Amino acid sequence: MADFLLAIDQGTTSSRAIVFDAQGAICGIGQQEFAQHFPADGWVEHDLEDIWSSTLAVCHQAISNAGIQASQIRSIGITNQRETTALWDRATGEPVGRAIVWQDRRTAAHCEKLRREGVESMVSRRTGLLLDPYFSGTKLAWMLDASSDVRQRAERGELAFGTIDSFLLWRLTGGKVHATDATNASRTLLFNIHKQCWDDELLNLLNIPASLLPEVKDSADDYGHTVEDLFGVSLPIGALIGDQQAATVGQACFEPGMVKSTYGTGCFVMLNTGSRAITSKNRLLTTVAWRLKGRVTYALEGSIFVAGAAVQWLRDGLHLIGSASEMQDLAESVPSSNGVYMVPAFTGLGAPYWDPDARGAILGLTRDTQIAHIARATLEAVCYQSRDLLDAMRDDGADLAALRVDGGMVVNDWLVQRLADTIGCECQRPAVIETTALGAACLAGLQSGLYTSLEQFSSAWQAERSFSPVMSEADRERRYHGWKKAVARVRADAV
Repeated sequence: MADFLLAIDQGTTSSRAIVFDAQGAICGIGQQEFAQHFPADGWVEHDLEDIWSSTLAVCHQAISNAGIQASQIRSIGITNQRETTALWDRATGEPVGRAIVWQDRRTAAHCEKLRREGVESMVSRRTGLLLDPYFSGTKLAWMLDASSDVRQRAERGELAFGTIDSFLLWRLTGGKVHATDATNASRTLLFNIHKQCWDDELLNLLNIPASLLPEVKDSADDYGHTVEDLFGVSLPIGALIGDQQAATVGQACFEPGMVKSTYGTGCFVMLNTGSRAITSKNRLLTTVAWRLKGRVTYALEGSIFVAGAAVQWLRDGLHLIGSASEMQDLAESVPSSNGVYMVPAFTGLGAPYWDPDARGAILGLTRDTQIAHIARATLEAVCYQSRDLLDAMRDDGADLAALRVDGGMVVNDWLVQRLADTIGCECQRPAVIETTALGAACLAGLQSGLYTSLEQFSSAWQAERSFSPVMSEADRERRYHGWKKAVARVRADAV
């Protein structure tokens, strides 16, 4: 029986694929890191061919590790790093330069110019987003303006734009399908989240030809079939969804008021607001959580650009650690961070600050500072940034009884306990922490008829462990006050 689901989870630092059975259990995993390119200060790029080759390789690894044949895959779900911007040739499928990654800040000046022109309120009303380099629209405008040849080819209809889901879909279907889903479209600065369509006025604002754009479909939908020579059989593709929205599905946050936080390269907190697109008074984002059968569920989202990436920097940049798995032992080896605060604003600060010109710093260093203090401060920075977002959500009216957490970082018990202490509420870690891939698989299963409803999936969600706050209120507030002072030191207007 073809009752297995293949989830492609194409992330910022690695490509992953996971085979799930019909009960949502993991049967096989493939993972492969790929190169990061930093050609200038604040610039981050990916080679699309690296993304494609690694994605294809991990799919084969996952199927092999599951001990099944590709013909036993019922459907494929794709989830992806969002906002990362790709251009390719419609005739050949060849990339037009490297993809510009969501972390990239090269369009900060363009965003500031648009703000000075007074258009941010209009953009926010339509898209739920702010004018920030984070989003795809100004990245795409930069790519078109970087070369007269590229713009001319775009205006002749020779090029295709997409976020990474669209690029993978194009390659998997042999160029037959150029599409995205409403969650990824909602992160481009080009999509009206209320009318659920590309917005002509926004396209004109950024001088982007409509011919570049993919068709926008439901998150669970008919996305065509893979070409046969990739897996030896043509497989249906039943879901596309941005990674943070996929994690929200995987965490079964289906009721308004439920909230999850994912700790990967960055950190992303998403609060389900149901059928209401709520406007934040704290510069959080209003976004599409998912769209099913034409019905939209919205969310408030807070985005932290650097979480696990700070650990990766300690490993690969400073060579202070050999692997991420050392972080818990280091954090536990000292009684405190000894006054050290890490503010990992390597590519600016995300919500609620939205300061693209801020830069990272390690503050409070003394002669007796040890590697363990820096490691502990790096993990604490993830917790403090999470509180920044959750406090903003509380101020927007959210009643947070519990936070469901996931992502690679939450295998660290010390981190999750410190998170509960820092935010002052229970943190629930699911039995399956691969929630991003699980969410994509769930939607693919829904599209294929393996599941009949989201409620069926919700009943299967289980917490592996819950962490309750044990830190005193006075201690919590003292530490957080130190964090706020550290952030103030790295803000662009403080220099």
